[in-house]
Amino acid sequence: MLKNHKFNLLARCVYRVILLYIIGMAKIVPAKPLLVLLYGFPGAGKTFFARQLCEQLVATHVHGDRMRAELFEKPTYSKEENHIINSLMQYMTGEFLQAGVSVVYDTNAMRVAQRRALRNMASKTGAETILIWLQIDAETALTRSAQRDHRKADDKYSSPLDRSTFETLASGMQNPDQTERYLVISGKHIFATQRSAMLRHLLDRGLINLDPNAGQMGKPGLVNLVPNPAAGRVDLSRRNIIIR
Repeated sequence: MLKNHKFNLLARCVYRVILLYIIGMAKIVPAKPLLVLLYGFPGAGKTFFARQLCEQLVATHVHGDRMRAELFEKPTYSKEENHIINSLMQYMTGEFLQAGVSVVYDTNAMRVAQRRALRNMASKTGAETILIWLQIDAETALTRSAQRDHRKADDKYSSPLDRSTFETLASGMQNPDQTERYLVISGKHIFATQRSAMLRHLLDRGLINLDPNAGQMGKPGLVNLVPNPAAGRVDLSRRNIIIR
C-alpha cells in the first residue's frame, strides 16, 4: 500500500514537471496536426480562448467573425451569408490541415452534424480533433454578449446581442453527448487556468511534441492559399472555391 502511494506521488510529480516544461516552451508543438473546435453560449469566451491559445500553440486562428466583418460591410447574418462564411472557413481549414498546420476553428460548433462533418474532414488529413466546451451560465453569457465593445480585441468583430437573439441562438445548440470526446473548460476562468486544463488534455492524449527543436517549423500564411500562376504549374481547379 505504501509503495503504491509513493508511486502515485512520484507519478504526479513527474506529470507536474512535464507540464511546467511545456509551459516554458516558446510555443507548444502538437505531435500531429490538430483541429480545435469550440462550443458554448455566445459570450462564453470562445474567441478569448482561441486567440490566446494560438499565442501558445503552433496553430492558425481561423476566425469566422473576422472573415464576416472583412467580407461584408454590414453583415446581415442571413442564411446565404452564413453559408459563404462556413464554406470559406472549411476550405481554409482543410488547406491548413493538408499542409500539416493545426487550426483553432473559431466559430460556435453548435450542431452535432456540423461537428461530425468537421471531424471527418480532419480525419481524412490525418489530423486529430479536439472539442472544447466552454461552460458558463446563460445569464453571465447574455450579459457579456450584450456588453460587447469593438474597442476590445476579442469583441472587435462581434456584434452585441439582445436577449431575444441570444435565446434564439442558444435554443439551436446541441450539447455534445457521451459519444463525442470533449474537454470542459470554464468560461469564467483566467486563461492561465484554461491553458493548464488544455495542456493536461493534450498530454493525456499524447498530442504534444516534447522535442524543443520541433517548433522551428514555420507555418504557411494565408497568402499560400491563393494560387500564383506565375510561380509555376498550379492546379487551379483544386484551389478555386466553389460555393453552391
